This record gives sequence, C-alpha cells and structure tokens, in this order.
Amino acid sequence: MGGGRAGLPCCCDQVLGAAAWKVRGILIGEPVTTCLSPSVYDMICKLGFEFKENCDINSIVTHTGKLCWKTITNCMSYTDPDQSLNYWESVQHLGPVCEAVHLHFLSLTKGLFEIQYVPWFQWTSFPEVFPEVFDALGGLQSAAVSLSLMKLTSCLERALGDVFLLIGKECPFLLRDLLASKELAYIFGQPVMDVLKVFIGSPCGLNLRNVLWHGFASPQEIPPKYCSMMLLLTTGLGQLLESYFQRTKVTLVHRSFATLTNLEDLIVFPDITYKILSVLEEVMTKSTFILKIMVPYWEIALMTFKAHRFADCAILLLTQLEAGLRRVFAAVNKCPDRLLTAESTALYTTFDEILAKHLTDGRINQLPLFLGAPAMEFLWDFLNHQEGPRIRDRLSHGEINLYEFPKEAASQLLAFSIVLLLRFSDAAVLATAKEEAAVTLLMRLAEGYHSRCHPAFQLKKQVLSCEESIRMWPLLPLPEEPCQDTARMEDSEASACYSLVTKIVHELCHHVPENHCALSVFGDLPAEEWPRLLGALCNTHVSMLFCPRVVLEVLGVLRSITSHCQHVSNQVVTSLQLRHQQWEERRLRSRQRRNYLSMRASIRLLSPVLYLILLLVALELVNIHFVHGKNTYEYHQYLKFFKSVLQYSENLVAYTRPEKNKWRETISLTHAALMKIWTFTENKQMLIHLRKKSTSKAIL
Repeated sequence: MGGGRAGLPCCCDQVLGAAAWKVRGILIGEPVTTCLSPSVYDMICKLGFEFKENCDINSIVTHTGKLCWKTITNCMSYTDPDQSLNYWESVQHLGPVCEAVHLHFLSLTKGLFEIQYVPWFQWTSFPEVFPEVFDALGGLQSAAVSLSLMKLTSCLERALGDVFLLIGKECPFLLRDLLASKELAYIFGQPVMDVLKVFIGSPCGLNLRNVLWHGFASPQEIPPKYCSMMLLLTTGLGQLLESYFQRTKVTLVHRSFATLTNLEDLIVFPDITYKILSVLEEVMTKSTFILKIMVPYWEIALMTFKAHRFADCAILLLTQLEAGLRRVFAAVNKCPDRLLTAESTALYTTFDEILAKHLTDGRINQLPLFLGAPAMEFLWDFLNHQEGPRIRDRLSHGEINLYEFPKEAASQLLAFSIVLLLRFSDAAVLATAKEEAAVTLLMRLAEGYHSRCHPAFQLKKQVLSCEESIRMWPLLPLPEEPCQDTARMEDSEASACYSLVTKIVHELCHHVPENHCALSVFGDLPAEEWPRLLGALCNTHVSMLFCPRVVLEVLGVLRSITSHCQHVSNQVVTSLQLRHQQWEERRLRSRQRRNYLSMRASIRLLSPVLYLILLLVALELVNIHFVHGKNTYEYHQYLKFFKSVLQYSENLVAYTRPEKNKWRETISLTHAALMKIWTFTENKQMLIHLRKKSTSKAIL
C-alpha cells in the first residue's frame, strides 16, 4: 500500500468521502436475489428435487439407527469409460433419499434420537454439536440450519483428519484432498468417500461446505434435507469406523485443539454493550453492505452473541464479512460477475483474492485502496498472518474448541462489523449512530488500527521486551567482596569494546528522528534514556500492508537477532540470581567464585552492547522499506552483515549458558562483532544511511 494510512470509517465530524458514497451507490443498484451462479443454484436448490419417488426409510436406516450404506452408494452415478463420478445424476438420485432421511429425523423425539444416533458421534471431537444440529432441523430458522451445517462439516473434517492419521503421516489441509486420499478410501471404502465428495468434497457437486463457509448461500437456499443427510452420514461413518477398530484393534486419537495466538494484542475495541448491539440491530437492516437475503444470518449472529455462543457468532460474522466485502470488491474492481459462485472450472472469489494486492489478471486490487490500511490490517491480522489467530481457517477446519471460543475474539469481530456497516449507511443513519459515545469510540479506534500480528509489530514487541529484561540487570544483587580479577577484566580489549560502543551509539543517534532524541550528548547515553529512546522508535509507524519478500526476509533476521538477545538476557538474570545465592551461602568453590566475578565484569559490557544492538535493530525497522533502494549485490551484503550479527547473538547464547560459563570469551567475541558493526556503519551501508540519501535528494 505504500505510505498513506487512509482511515477505515469517517470519524466524529467527518462524513464519508466521495469514493465511499460512489461505491455505496453501486451497492444500492439492482436487488441481489442470489449469490449462486445459475448452475450452482440449480445443483443445490433444484436438482435434488427432480425425482419425486418415495424412498422407504427402512431401506436406508434400521430401527436401531444402523445405516444401510448400500442404499446410499447405489445412488452414485459414474460416467463411461473412465468411471469418474457423475455429480449431476448422483445428486438427482440422492434427492429422494435425503428427503426420506429428513422426514425421519423430524418424526423422532429428542430422546429417541439420542438413544439411536448419539453414540455414533463419539468418534468426532465434538459429539455435543450433533444433537444441536438435530434441534435446528426441527426449528423454523433456516439460518440456524445453515449454521448447523457449517459446524457439522467443520467437526466432520477434523474427525476425518484424525482417522486419516491412523495410517497416514501428514493430514491434507484442504477437505477435498482429504476426501480424495487413499488412506480414507482404505478405511471407509471408495464408494463411501464418493458419497461425501458429492455433498462436501468437490465444486462439481453440492459443495455445501464451501458455499456456506465462503458466504455465498443465503439461508433459504440450503435445503434442510441435506443437513439431515450429513447428520446421518456422520453416524454411518462412526459405524464403519467401529467395525474397522474391531478388525484392527487400533484406537482413534484426537489431535489437540489450536489456541488463538496473539489474541491479547488484538483486543483494541472495548466490550460490546447492549447499547451497541441495539445500534447494530438498527443499522444492519439499513446498511447497503448487507444483502437483504443475508439479514437472517446477522440476526442469528446477534442472538448467539447474547446467548454467549461466541464461536457461532464468529462463524456467522466471518462468512457475512466475506459476502459483504466480495460485493464491494466486485463493485470497486468493476467485475460484477465475481459476486457469484464460480463454476467448477474457475476459482471462487474468496478472502484470499479479496484481500490481495493484485487481481488474478495482474491489475491492482482497488479494495485495499478503498477500505484503507486500518481495515485491511485488521482483516489480515484476524485472517491471514501466520502469527495471528487465523480465526476463519481454524474454525472452518475444526481446529478450535467451539465451546471454549473466547468472547474477546467474537467481540472484536462484532465491533469491526459495526464500523464497517456504518460506512455503508446513509448520513442520517450515521448521525443517529454517532449520538452514542460508545459507537463514536469504536469508529475512532477502527480508524487508528494498525497491525498487531505482522512481523514488524512482533519485532517491536521483542525489542521492548528485551529492553525491559536488560533493565533488570542493575537491580540484581552485587557480590560484597571485591576481587582483583574484576579489575583485570577491565583490560585493553574490554576498554576497546567500551570505546567502540560509544562511537557506534554516537553515530546511530545522529539517525534517530529529531522528535525522538533530545539528548545533549549522543555518545554517552544514560541508562534511563534507553527505554524512552527505544520506546519512541518502536512507536514509529511502519507501513505493514503487502510487504514484499525482501522486507519480510530482513525482518526475519532482525527478529532472530532480538530473540537471541532476549535469550542472553534471560540467562544472565537466571545465572546472576543463582550465583549470588550460592555466593551468599558460601557454596561456591574458589574457581566458581572467580567465574562469578568474571561474569559480573562481562555483563557490565554486555548490557550496553545489547542495548546498542536493540537500537540498531529498531532504527533499521523504522527504515525497513528503504531496503528497496539497494541493488541485488548491496542487498546480499546487507543481509550478510546482519547474519553475522545474528551469529554473534547465537554465540552469546551458547557462551552464557549456565553449563558453559564462558564469560571471559564473550569479551573477545564482542570486540570482533563491534568491529564489524563499526565498519559497516562507517561504510554507510545501513538503511538509516539510505534514508538520509533519499531525504537529501528530496531536498535538492
């Protein structure tokens, strides 16, 4: 995106810009009655209703709940001569079977369902989900059926992955690849896997999982009978698996659930109050961001949030954010056809493309330019960054415990959604909403959002954490007895190190932005100034959206350096505390006492050296995008230098381990590293020097 940080919403007295109103006008156009392409609509909404014959439920499932797989697999149709699946005919033949299954479930009491079927859900990680699905089938809310089907497919995918690992090594990430695996075909049989492919495993079939999880299908477009059928198929898979266990004597082990990483960093919006929810209830019926056919999903999302079913709320919000953003994407990029589900021969327009810098044809994606960096960075944090929670992926693939999903995650998504909906509301709705101070606060926070999961932000966190750790060193107890060894440690090499540190810090401080450095003497930085200086540098904005590979590569090296510095600091703190206690208790032998005093002398040098490295890292981070000013040779030399600093930090970790205690050797090691840093600085090969050149050219 470059340098600018266009705001997400209008804020306080500001009204939506012309571009926003223009897109809002586009979204107001002809009412959208479906987001399914004609062939996909026919496949899901019509094809399974063409054959009208009645199907005897007793030929499908016994009175004890045992599934007759032969009846199901006989519905599969294959093309000659390659015997590939004929999805069209298979769906036609399955239609009456699904109808019979649906009517069967509607005829059951909850108690009878639990007796006949619930035991066969135990092979999944979430047997509790399936009785909830049964309840939804008997309700009147079509959106609840769609939500149930999304949760069912998510749980089923996770369970099938666990089964795959009984004989396979690495579970496929995509459901379609999992269903096509020879491992599952061996355990369940190929005909059974073909049935699953028709329902959830291929864009050529019903593809229920994808059209729901990507927000294409409205509630009324998903026939409840397909949800009933998936419920029954899950019990049938459990029955087949039980037979497999009896033959092989193996036991199914469920993988542990994922935790949402760095979630604490992402909590920027305050808790959602009932007042804010009431604003959302009003806005969601008036915002052009939401298609009328999708409003029931938003209503259920609010209901589930109030009921503390936070995973359900997040699932619905994520699918509908994708649906709404796809509309804006299609409008700003002038490709209205991308609003619909694609045919089996083309890709769907999903978050991956919606949030990308370029379109598949190479053109610049206009959506990021329209939404602005704060909104894009929020979405990337929650959905894409590897160190972020990646909520949509983990929910859709069944990696998260649905019953322990954190309220904070759902609350942040809900707050962001409110701000987004307001952006696509008219002036009167916006003015009314802003009468609530809490809503105005949400808008202001959204406008100022910056990435918390990008490697650049994580590097800032590391620098500040390491600085805080080093700051503890002077507070640690000193030995009471002086020793001549301590004085000897202050030899010529150590003095040369102190001199180099002073020179390098003096040079680096000349490149600190003026508003961050008010020091009268650059070369003699007082200890109390380090937290302020490093804090100010880490508070400097760095553009994080769509960072190219070279930037990410440099950030990776800088993060490794900082991580090792943190490790060194932790080891120093641990060693000092332990040795001091042993010193006080007179449990150190003569050699250990000398080693302890050597350690004290060594860390007096290590402290300013580590601060120096943190300053170097922070300055390069602030100027990271100037790496584009280096040619290939210069870039490789630059990377080579920082990898040498990384090697120094790795060696420091090794030398300062409690079992190593190579404290004297750290001085020679440090002197060599400082010489490299000084030489590189004098040759003006760092990014801080490129910035100065760039600024000078701009002045000229």
